[in-house]
Amino acid sequence: MNDNEALTALGALAHPTRLQTFKALVAHEPEGLTTGQLVERAAISQSTFSTHLAVLAKAGLVTTERRGRNFVQRADIAALRALMLFLARDCCQSRPELCEPLLAELACC
Repeated sequence: MNDNEALTALGALAHPTRLQTFKALVAHEPEGLTTGQLVERAAISQSTFSTHLAVLAKAGLVTTERRGRNFVQRADIAALRALMLFLARDCCQSRPELCEPLLAELACC
């Protein structure tokens, strides 16, 4: 991941609806959630939600899969991992012991 990709991903997450949506999708991996379920959770119109979903998809954070009549949205865990590694790559000036608390928090997930 480069700076521009990270900025795009972080910008996509810098909105309450998009952040809430992405967190819900991460929590429902690997099954994902239908677009209808996400719209219901967000309590906004379908068209407004589609705009938010397009921003997440353009940033590479969400993928769409068609299952019958439904479109299922899924978090791209590889993109999340890449973003997290990008942010932590230079963590603590190459002193891994300083990053251990962060790693411990993530390990419980």
